[in-house]
Amino acid sequence: MAQHNELGKKGEEIATRYLAKNGFKILERNWRYRKGEVDVICSKEEFIVFVEVKTRSTGFFGQPEEAVNKKKQRFLILAADAYVNQKDILLEVRYDIISIIIHQKKQTIRHIQDAFYPTL
Repeated sequence: MAQHNELGKKGEEIATRYLAKNGFKILERNWRYRKGEVDVICSKEEFIVFVEVKTRSTGFFGQPEEAVNKKKQRFLILAADAYVNQKDILLEVRYDIISIIIHQKKQTIRHIQDAFYPTL
């Protein structure tokens, strides 16, 4: 596995543990939709949360969350709609980003709730 893929998988593990520790119920990991996947789908209180995890080894080229562009947001919105309809979920939908920087065994985790909203 390529080094960047290993870093991404490690970030997803860290994010999943972080979410569970903070009261989120993990429903799915790496849920596939069309040609992509949603990193983590979880729930807490009245929300179903679709989480994009971005992990980097440095913030030198910008923060990890900056990589969640409009195209990625559109994909997450489409995937969320498909998941909610497929599973007949009646919770409010939220889109979060977990941004992780792993540098010299130190981890910085930033959880951005309501990172973006679906637009018409």
